[in-house]
Amino acid sequence: MRKIFFLSVIISAVGLSAFIIRKGGDEPVPIPPSQQRIGNAAKGYEYLINGDYVRSGIPYNVYLFGAGADSNNFLKRTGLNAKVSHEFTAVKAANGETVVAPNCMNCHAQVFEGKLVMGLGNSLVDFTKSKKFNQANIELLEKLLQLQSPRQYQASYEFIRASKAITQYLYAPVKGVNVADKLAYSLVAHRDPLSFTWSDKASLNISAELIPTDTPPWWLLKKKNAMFYNGFGRGDFGRFLMASNLLTVNDTSESAQVDAHMPDVLAYIYSLEAPKYPKPINQTLAAKGKVLFEERCSGCHGTYGDKGAYPNYLIPATLIGTDSALYKANYSEPQFIDWFNNSANIGSFIK
Repeated sequence: MRKIFFLSVIISAVGLSAFIIRKGGDEPVPIPPSQQRIGNAAKGYEYLINGDYVRSGIPYNVYLFGAGADSNNFLKRTGLNAKVSHEFTAVKAANGETVVAPNCMNCHAQVFEGKLVMGLGNSLVDFTKSKKFNQANIELLEKLLQLQSPRQYQASYEFIRASKAITQYLYAPVKGVNVADKLAYSLVAHRDPLSFTWSDKASLNISAELIPTDTPPWWLLKKKNAMFYNGFGRGDFGRFLMASNLLTVNDTSESAQVDAHMPDVLAYIYSLEAPKYPKPINQTLAAKGKVLFEERCSGCHGTYGDKGAYPNYLIPATLIGTDSALYKANYSEPQFIDWFNNSANIGSFIK
């Protein structure tokens, strides 16, 4: 079985023997580590919360009119961003207009017990059709800006253009699930892998079917030799972290400016640790659960604690036997894989 059809699951040597004897399938494949660029965690945090890695969005005044000023300011930001939700950032567009653009905290931070937990996968995110930001409202915004504020329309153009093309594919059936896989597929379908030039006509066949996912916590990344569950995302992790830039990027010179900050962003992500659960825990049940986890689960999911291990294996789907619909929905498309492998600006899925 080819490597790209393996699911990325971490499994221990003890667990492997049981799987192989029972299933008689392919051998697991180790994922080797890759050299990562060194960065500054403090600078990475600053760029995450205030940086212009997405440089087009909704005009600042339009955002405040629709969403209202944020009263929480979980990130303790100053200036224009003090009034903007942690999920967005006020940035300067190329023509000098201020726009509000989505940032990484849309998916990679969540409010829990009244506090923002950076790096926690957002299980409260809403990609359903009922949310305010949908296809109809995007088209309405475009018409209003064209008529009333040409400069603001120019500043919002890249964001509106991409949103009109891909939003139809990003509706989730329920709240709390993530559409990042389909977002990535839809964006690369409209981008040249070498120049990042946008094309209104998709170069890949975009299926209407969407199979959502959960967003893994950032603090797990430091253990991994590949970013994604199926072994994709090897090599320079920073190149994959900047993929959100594909939403509005104009050319590779802009992407190079964003990429220069990615070692710092990765350093910040590596600095994160799982927060301690703040509520009471039934220690009797926890002790029983620990035994069950180590006996039944650690073979695939590794171990925790001071001596925790994460062996980084690719396990063939024939050994796992779980539903392959998620993987087949996006990652079995050869053109999608080739796009990343052929892009010198993002990085290889398979090395």
